[in-house]
Amino acid sequence: MAPIPWGKFPTLAEHQLARRWLQFMANIGRASNTIDAYGRAVENHLRFCAVEGTDPVLAGADTVAAWIGDMLDRPRQRSAKAPLHPETGLVNATVQQRLVAVRSFYEYLVEDGLRERNPVRRGQSSRRGRRPRQGLVRRLEQAPWIPNENVWQRVFVACATEPLRNRLMVALAYDGALRREELVQLAVGDFEHVHRLIHLRAETTKSQRAREVAFGVTSSELFVAYLNERRGMFGRIDGPLFRSASNRNYGKPLGPSTWSKAVEGIAHSAGVARLSTHTFLHLRLTDLARADWTIDQIAQYAGHRDLATTMRYIHLSGRELAARLHRASASIQQDRENLLAALAAVR
Repeated sequence: MAPIPWGKFPTLAEHQLARRWLQFMANIGRASNTIDAYGRAVENHLRFCAVEGTDPVLAGADTVAAWIGDMLDRPRQRSAKAPLHPETGLVNATVQQRLVAVRSFYEYLVEDGLRERNPVRRGQSSRRGRRPRQGLVRRLEQAPWIPNENVWQRVFVACATEPLRNRLMVALAYDGALRREELVQLAVGDFEHVHRLIHLRAETTKSQRAREVAFGVTSSELFVAYLNERRGMFGRIDGPLFRSASNRNYGKPLGPSTWSKAVEGIAHSAGVARLSTHTFLHLRLTDLARADWTIDQIAQYAGHRDLATTMRYIHLSGRELAARLHRASASIQQDRENLLAALAAVR
């Protein structure tokens, strides 16, 4: 069961029903990141209700609409990663995430018999002959950002100056299309080195389903080198692969925030502000699409439950056009291996 950081959501923690709801979410196995995001969302909604003088249990659609308007109008800082976004209002993805959490909270109240209806209207697609219905906020589908080849060269040049551990993490993040949490939770026993496979445990994945991913020659070389370095620093220990070398947390397993900071450092060195931990996953899935993998194969490799998510990468690849112009699957993989090889060359 994921621990709940109640201190982050003081208003929610003091609201008996909201506290019961979030505890319920944790008890049924929601991931810690989900609990944190849900808690922040409902905390924000409860604070808005307090300002409006509205009891959340009695709040109607007009209160929810006013809360959405507040989120869309509030001033915010401009981000270097998203310079084209307006200066006011939360980004669409954040608003959607908060609506999902608050809808879940009210659904809990409905099921508990404390409300008759959920004030957060759910959108409905036109599949199966149903009449489509727009949700409260239109969802904006933006394609993931993928750097061009020139930018990737700068990123990998910056990666080459990183410690051995970070270089291995970059290589594995790309090879396995690994999310941040999946990467930092890799254990020594998850690797099948002979076949260059990683067995991702269900409890470490976003979909809560186990899957297998592969890693390349460069990652294999970096893996062996890091194991030797790790053994010299911390001794022969199993468990989490990536360990902290800082004096403060020496030998302790690496957390997601540490990896995020490492990527931020790489982004700064390369002069690529939009680089994030998720960018390596985007590149890998795009390359698989370019190499003519089917949508089902890519979805399985990435651990996607919804093929619509995978379709975003199929669209980005331009695979139909590429198939007519040239057959680049082998050269793409070789070019990528050549870039990654530079990481293993640093001693």
